[in-house]
Amino acid sequence: MLDSSIRELVKSTVPVLKESGVALTRHFYARMFTHNPELKPVFNQTSQQTGRQQQALAMAVLAYAEHIDHPEVLEPALRLIANKHVSLGIRAEHYAIVGKHLLASIKEVLGDAASDALIAAWAAAYGQLADILITQEQMIYQQAVNQNGGWSGWRSFNVAEKVIESDEITSFYLSPADGGKVPTYLPGQYISVKLPIPSLGVSQARQYSLSAAPGKDSLRISVKRAQGNGLQADGLVSQQLHDNVKEGSLIDVAPPMGDYFLHEDRNTPVVLISAGVGITPKVSMLEHLAETHSTRQIVFIHACRHGGVHAFKRQLRQLSAEHPFLKTLIYYEVPREQDVLEVDYQASGRLNLEEIASVCLLPGADYYVCGPVPFMQEQIGTLKRLGVDAGKIYAEAFGSGGVAA
Repeated sequence: MLDSSIRELVKSTVPVLKESGVALTRHFYARMFTHNPELKPVFNQTSQQTGRQQQALAMAVLAYAEHIDHPEVLEPALRLIANKHVSLGIRAEHYAIVGKHLLASIKEVLGDAASDALIAAWAAAYGQLADILITQEQMIYQQAVNQNGGWSGWRSFNVAEKVIESDEITSFYLSPADGGKVPTYLPGQYISVKLPIPSLGVSQARQYSLSAAPGKDSLRISVKRAQGNGLQADGLVSQQLHDNVKEGSLIDVAPPMGDYFLHEDRNTPVVLISAGVGITPKVSMLEHLAETHSTRQIVFIHACRHGGVHAFKRQLRQLSAEHPFLKTLIYYEVPREQDVLEVDYQASGRLNLEEIASVCLLPGADYYVCGPVPFMQEQIGTLKRLGVDAGKIYAEAFGSGGVAA
């Protein structure tokens, strides 16, 4: 625990962080990339250009300052960050670089208000946070290496097969180029893939959920082709995958990561709720339950615009017919003329869990929600209003095709 005087100094910066946190983080990133341009591939240039990354870091710094007396409150968020860092290949030595530029940025942005004592306090606070994350990340790296077929960092994979799943989503089956095994993983976890992006002049990594059950000789990701323009990096990685990565192409892959996964230490019902490309981790969970002959009651609820963008349609239909404990409920917001009610989908319009409470409210059930942020907020809010305990709701936001756009 940090000394109380240090904690008080850090807390004293909360008002300025609320007012100028984004200006601080914008200055920090610009400074770091100027002095250490080799770190550009580690950071999402889409989020840099749109300002999302600066905003996210500002909120994280503010949260840490506000909870400096009880950093354990941030444990769930830190666990999420640690998994993301490992998936991007961030190592302990990177923390010294980040810390140097963060402290310099505080001094440069705050000017005379940044006394030597304040900078020293933030140095101690940052050191504590770095130690927590480094320790967690070292454990995750070690776990990734120790399992059969595991590795650390980036490993070359061959695109063994490329399958169109819908008008927007394509699956990529990835096999180790070295001929080795692939590790097992928890249904719902993701991998990072890294590709060179010529228009940016750097490689970029993105996270995509594994969309098949574990235990195969390849890893499957199913990627939505995000729409972007030539002025920003939005969608560049997914577009590169869809347009230029062919069967036989080699791409760099990081080990499976993530703290969003199917909990198998219980035999209670499972309710899987998704929208759009958020279906991908749900298919992994559903396949796993089916392949392990689970007797857990399963409700699979999915919402999408229409049948043209409905991925895994045939597979879901087959699993529903074969699995006695599975009930599927598919919503098409605006069905097409060729979409067949009770065959392709069961309801039209927007998903409303209150209207199907008799189907989705099951005693002791775990609820897994995934999709665009507004969709998730709506479904989680509805579940809570219907009396579902927050501890039984697990969620992961999807941007353009994965954990991060």
